[in-house]
Amino acid sequence: MLIRLLKEYLRPYRQQVAFVTVLLLVQSLVTLYLPSLNADLINNGVAKGNVSYIWHIGLEMLAASLLVMATSIVIAYFSSKASMAFGRDMRKDVFVAVEKFSARELNLFGAPSLITRNTNDVQQIQMVLFMGLTMMLSAPITGIGGIIMAIHTDMKLSGLLLISVPLMSLIIWLLLRRVVPLFRVMQEKIDRINLILREQISGIRVIRAFVKTKYEEKRFDAANEDLMTNTLKVNRTFALMFPSLTLILNLSSVAVIWFGGHLIDSGAMPIGNLTAFLQYLMQILMSVMMGVMMSLMIPRAATSAERVVAVLDTQSSVVESSAPKTPSSQVGTIEFKSVEFRYPGAEQPILSDITFTAHPGQITAIVGSTGSGKSTLLNLIARFIEVTSGEVIIDGINVREQSLETLWSQIALVPQRSFLFGGTVASNLQYGDRDASDEQMWRALEIAQARDFVAEKPEGLLTPIAQGGTNLSGGQRQRVSIARAIIKNAPIILLDDSFSALDFTTDAKLRASLHEYASHATMIVVAQRISSILGSDQIIVLDQGHIAGIGTHHELLNSCAVYREIVYSQLSPEEAA
Repeated sequence: MLIRLLKEYLRPYRQQVAFVTVLLLVQSLVTLYLPSLNADLINNGVAKGNVSYIWHIGLEMLAASLLVMATSIVIAYFSSKASMAFGRDMRKDVFVAVEKFSARELNLFGAPSLITRNTNDVQQIQMVLFMGLTMMLSAPITGIGGIIMAIHTDMKLSGLLLISVPLMSLIIWLLLRRVVPLFRVMQEKIDRINLILREQISGIRVIRAFVKTKYEEKRFDAANEDLMTNTLKVNRTFALMFPSLTLILNLSSVAVIWFGGHLIDSGAMPIGNLTAFLQYLMQILMSVMMGVMMSLMIPRAATSAERVVAVLDTQSSVVESSAPKTPSSQVGTIEFKSVEFRYPGAEQPILSDITFTAHPGQITAIVGSTGSGKSTLLNLIARFIEVTSGEVIIDGINVREQSLETLWSQIALVPQRSFLFGGTVASNLQYGDRDASDEQMWRALEIAQARDFVAEKPEGLLTPIAQGGTNLSGGQRQRVSIARAIIKNAPIILLDDSFSALDFTTDAKLRASLHEYASHATMIVVAQRISSILGSDQIIVLDQGHIAGIGTHHELLNSCAVYREIVYSQLSPEEAA
C-alpha cells in the first residue's frame, strides 16, 4: 500500500525526486572520496613534511566539504518541497473521498478515525518520504561504497566487517519483529483517544448534568494509559536497539585500532590508511544506523498507508449516474414507489413498501413513533442513502438517474440536529445563497422568526457563531437553520423535526409565515408534535417502517388507529377535533 501511494502521488514530482537522487549520488561519492584524501594528506604530506602538498590536499578537502554542505542544503529544500506537496495532495484526496461517502460509509469508519487518517496517518507517510529522500537513498550508496573502499584500503582489516555488519542486521531483525505489530495497535489507540475526546467535548453539558465528570476522566485516563503503555513498549525497543548498535560500532572501532596498530607497527600499513579505514567503517555502520531508522519508520508508515488506502478505495454506496438526466421543469413533485430500505445484513427493513406522492404547494407531514423510519425517509429523498428496492422519483425522473448536485440543488434541508458552522450569522445564511443580500437575509430571518434576537445583537448579521452554533440556544439554532433553507429558495423543503425546540407561540407564527412564503414548494415535515402538523394537506403515518395511513388530520382521526393513539397521547378529544 505504501509503495502504491508513493508511486501515485509522487508522479507530479518525478523531476524533483530525480534531481534529489542525482545530488545524493554526488554527495555520497564525494563523502567516500574524503577519507582517501585524508589518508593521502597524512601519508604524503604530514609524514614527509611537504607543506605545499598539505595546502593542496587541504584546499581540495575544503572544496569537497563545501560541496557536501551545499548539496545537503539543496537536497533538504527539494525533499521538503516534494514531501509537503505529496502530503497536501493526499490529504485533499482523502477529504474529497470522505465528502462523497454516504451516511453508511461515514458510520463505517467513524468521524474520529477519519480525522486521524487524514492528519496523523498522512503525516507518518509524509515523514517517511522526506526521510527516505534525504537518508534512505544515500544509505545504500554510502554503505556499499564504504565496503568497497574499506576492502581496497586494507583486505585484512575488512574481515572485521564480516562480524559487525551481520551482527547489527540480526539485532535489527529481531527488534523489528517486535515493533511492527505495535505500530498498527498504536494507530488504533490514537483513534480511540480521538473518539473519547470528541464525545466528551460534544457532550460536556450532559456529562456535567449527570455528574459524570469523574467517570469520564477515568474513561479518558484508561484510553490514555493504554496508548502510553503501547508507546512505552515501542520506546523500550528503541532504547534497546540504539545502545546495542552503538556498542557494536564502538567495539568495531576499537578492534580496527587494535589490529591496525599492529599492522602499522609491523610496517604493513601506513597510518593514513588506518584513519581512512576508520572513517569508512564509520560510514558503513552509520549507513546501517540510517537504515535502522528508516526500517523503524517504514512499518508505521505502511500501517498508516493501509488505513489511508482503505478510505480512498471505499466506494460510496451512492454512485453518480453515468448518464445523468435533468428534469424538464423543477417544480418539486416527489413520488415514492414501493420503496424499501434495509442496512446490509439486517434481517428486517427499516422502511418497507412506501408509496405516496407529495405535490408542490402542499405540506406533507410524516409522523410515527421513535424508530419508525421518518428521518430515513427524508435521507432517501436527498439520496444521502440509497434505496434497497423501489423508486424515489422527483419531477418524473428517478433520483438515481439525476446527478447528485442537480438533485441537491432542488432541496433545502433543515436536519434534525441543527448544525451551524463557525463564522457569523451572515456566513451561515449564505450557505443557502452566497450572493444573498442583507435585505434577503433579514427577510429570511423574519420568516424564520429569528430577526428579533439577531437584531438585538450589536453586530447584527455579523454576530459570531461558534462551531456547531454552541453559543446559541437550541431554538435559535433551529430558526437560523430554517432561515438558511429559506434563503436557498428551493422547490423542495425538508424539515426534520425542526420545530421541536420552539415554544408554541413561535411555532405557530413560524408555520404560518413559512406556509405563506413556501406556497409554491413541496414541503415535507417530520414532526413529533401533532399540533405542528394539524393543518397539513397530507399526513403520512409510519408504524414500524410501514405506512399505517395517509390522509388529512380528520380523515386519519377516523380511519387510522395508530394516528389516533398518537394524537390522543398529546391532545384532548376537544383539541383534536
